[in-house]
Amino acid sequence: MAAADQLQFQEFDEAEDLLAASPNATTKSVSDDGGPQHATLQMGEDSEGEEGETDQTELLAPQKKASGFWTFQYYQDLFDVDTSQVLDRIRASFVPMPGKNFVRHHLRNSPDLYGPFWICATLVITVTVVGNLATFIQMHGRTDYNYSPQFHKVTVAGIVIYSYAWLVPLALWGFLQWRKGVSSSVGTYSFMETVCVYGYSLSAYIPSTVLCVLPFEIFRWIILLVAMCLSGFVLVLAFWPHVRRDNKMVAIGLLASIVLLHVLLAVGCKEYFFRRVEAEHMPAAVVTTTPKGTSAHTKA
Repeated sequence: MAAADQLQFQEFDEAEDLLAASPNATTKSVSDDGGPQHATLQMGEDSEGEEGETDQTELLAPQKKASGFWTFQYYQDLFDVDTSQVLDRIRASFVPMPGKNFVRHHLRNSPDLYGPFWICATLVITVTVVGNLATFIQMHGRTDYNYSPQFHKVTVAGIVIYSYAWLVPLALWGFLQWRKGVSSSVGTYSFMETVCVYGYSLSAYIPSTVLCVLPFEIFRWIILLVAMCLSGFVLVLAFWPHVRRDNKMVAIGLLASIVLLHVLLAVGCKEYFFRRVEAEHMPAAVVTTTPKGTSAHTKA
């Protein structure tokens, strides 16, 4: 009996020491069923720590180790994006909201090239195919018009659109890097984030160019100007927070350059792919040679 009491007191002493080491720990006792009583400890702090580690693991799980830009894994990660993410970014580029930065609210340090690549490819197809179709509809039925597909416009559209989506962001990123070294108040994005913003901003031009198949000149101008304004607004909202604390002339000049290049893209697209063609297909004078001399008449 004395040995049992001594063992019980020893167990209580051990429990007291554990409680002293962990003040927030709770004890759970078992009912007397004839067997020896034991004190069971549930360490509250350790449970909270494990839960915190689980949450932290879940947060860090999507983040991948950065790879060098010369590796295949680097570019593979840029195309590893969910459909829901792409659709969310396209919607944000269609309906830019004041106060919501496209990069911070939608890219979230995870830019992709999947969306920009296919947006540019789709735009190349729409401006060339719809441009040819619009010309055919406009000139169909005229005896002086012979339809011929203008495949060279595919090359022109590809060069212009992909150059705009890559070279302009490259120049802008380089300029912001330089200004950041001059003034600490200037912020910047990564090069891929800049490319991603420009790529997604072009999505508004896709439905507008499809609607340009309608042979109404004023309607074409209006729909392209609306797309230009929506697209340009995305760029302004994205880059203005980084340059607003810079020199006023530099900040205004940079935004003016961004808007000007965007306007040139929209106007150039309209004038090259969807211009009026009546003046190009006026009845031409046909020269014929006869035994009595040369005569000219107008082809109907």
